Amino acid sequence: MKEINLEIISRDKTGKSNCKQLRNMGKVPAVIYGDKKEPAYIAVDYPKIVKELSKTSFFSTVFSLKLNKKAIKVLPREIQTDPLNDKPVHIDFLRVNDESKINISVPIIFINEDKSPGLKGGGVLNTVRREVDLICKINNIPEKLEADLSNLEVGAVIHMSDIKLQEDVIPQISDRDFTIATIAAPTVMPVEEDKPETEGEEGEGEGQEGEESVEAKEGEEGKPEDSKEEKKETEVKKEEEPKK
Repeated sequence: MKEINLEIISRDKTGKSNCKQLRNMGKVPAVIYGDKKEPAYIAVDYPKIVKELSKTSFFSTVFSLKLNKKAIKVLPREIQTDPLNDKPVHIDFLRVNDESKINISVPIIFINEDKSPGLKGGGVLNTVRREVDLICKINNIPEKLEADLSNLEVGAVIHMSDIKLQEDVIPQISDRDFTIATIAAPTVMPVEEDKPETEGEEGEGEGQEGEESVEAKEGEEGKPEDSKEEKKETEVKKEEEPKK
């Protein structure tokens, strides 16, 4: 894997005020640590580091930092960003050498999607892992891992064992053959059609109206006899009234 050269400047002072001054000068404060040596406080050029940050392989890239005609091999380990604009405000670099063996995350790239019958037939690539943690020497870090989708049908599962690794490069998880991705069947939601109203449903409404009429009639017939007798007495009284 090729190294990326970066010019750096040394800084004697630390603290918020010094870091703010460096950022105003177009620099990003950083620190180099590890390899059983004292930390070195530095600053890197903002435009150059932003360019490297845009690459998916940033954290698996070895940088050669040039300071006073001396090169220091490092790996970026942590980046602090501004919560408002997401710009880098501080970087931690790990000092390494050719014999250093490290744990590192490497991105996975899926290739030959157009050669997968499952995907061409409407299947969906379900990505389980977008990167894999590897153990390797510093001079043998893969820039990326490739998962080949050629000839894969719907239902196919891509395991870690399906990905080719360089010599002396092993996955950090070694006790199982874990899943990288699957090709799932397309999910189509069934469309429900509007059911037409049947004559039976309409008849139910008519039946209800009929029932109400019957109930009303039955209600009249069910009036107490007292009411009927009162009506008869009233008619008799009218007949007995003398004529004027």
